[in-house]
Amino acid sequence: MQIKVIGEHDKQTVSQLKNCVGFGGVKGVLCADGHLGYAQPVGGVVAYKDAVSISGVGFDIACGNMAVKLPVKVEEVKHRLHDIGEEIFRNISFGVGRTNKESVEAPCLDVNDAWHIDVVKDLRDLAASQLGTVGSGNHYVDVFYDESGFIWVGVHFGSRGLGHKTTTAFLKAAGGKDGMLVDPCVVDLKSDLGQQYLKAMRLGGEYAYAGREWVVSQVAKIITGSTQYVEQVHNHHNFAFEENHDGESLFVVRKGATPAFPGQRSFVGGSMGDKSVILEGLDTSEARENLYSTVHGAGRIMSRTEAAGKRRRKRGKLVQKTVGKVSEEKMRNDMRERGVHLFGAGADEAPEVYRKLDDVLNYHKDSVKVIHTLTPVIVCMAGESTFDPYKD
Repeated sequence: MQIKVIGEHDKQTVSQLKNCVGFGGVKGVLCADGHLGYAQPVGGVVAYKDAVSISGVGFDIACGNMAVKLPVKVEEVKHRLHDIGEEIFRNISFGVGRTNKESVEAPCLDVNDAWHIDVVKDLRDLAASQLGTVGSGNHYVDVFYDESGFIWVGVHFGSRGLGHKTTTAFLKAAGGKDGMLVDPCVVDLKSDLGQQYLKAMRLGGEYAYAGREWVVSQVAKIITGSTQYVEQVHNHHNFAFEENHDGESLFVVRKGATPAFPGQRSFVGGSMGDKSVILEGLDTSEARENLYSTVHGAGRIMSRTEAAGKRRRKRGKLVQKTVGKVSEEKMRNDMRERGVHLFGAGADEAPEVYRKLDDVLNYHKDSVKVIHTLTPVIVCMAGESTFDPYKD
């Protein structure tokens, strides 16, 4: 069994990765931001020969990051930052509903063979209604400035209800189980079910790309009045990629892990108060050992319940049952002191529930390099009380 563990992890997370590789995997890698996930660790990478893990890709098919550099410097818009944040939060939809008035069009909604699959064909209307919505949980729209003062827009979200319901249906069809400590649900790609899942997953990928591209374009218009970008990076981190490693064609399932082939760039976000980065993959022996994979974020070290306390809904309202470790008031004060205009969010997304991005990147220094360092000035997320069955 070929396993590579990068960084420091608890035994349960490492065991989860080993279990995944044991179910038909060729090799596994655990990135430095990893933690326990649904069937496969977040930050976990598993390579298969002619097979794919449905639970490895996960419920948020094609969740990913996109960032663009705008032709404007922070000094030119610093007097407008709060107003820009308000406009983003007002015009971009967070949570399960749609607040933006404009419907979003994309070719994948009309022309894709996956819409003919039985478990997918009834999801088109849902997909159309949610395209361009961000969702909740750790999904966000951020505005940064880089080391030269240029503004960047960064977003993190995936395929919304389309991905969640697609995964749920295929897990059931394949006899898989939903849960954290369960065996992965691996399907043979030579089977009809495997081929159907591959088509459906790739539809989720096109859909997620279209959603992120639309949101970024809207935020760019709010800031500069146009969609002119100086630079752009865009990657999935919940996906099965068909790749060649050591002369062998493999399907590499990355769950909360970013592709980082030589010269390939990616946007990796830190916590709301920490820096984010644009990375570039290197051509090194370490990179090859990592299956050309790197982190997708800083990595959660505190559960939502531990951070914000236990809550439940009663007659549609959120009721606090236990007190969490994180003070939301302190979090908001800290963000103000750091010069971050924060909209939405809650204690479950506070900086202290995540590792420091520098710490996890240090473990990957021999396989990726930092091209740009991004400092946050606007962070927009769904509020902690926002109901969304598809978050994370």
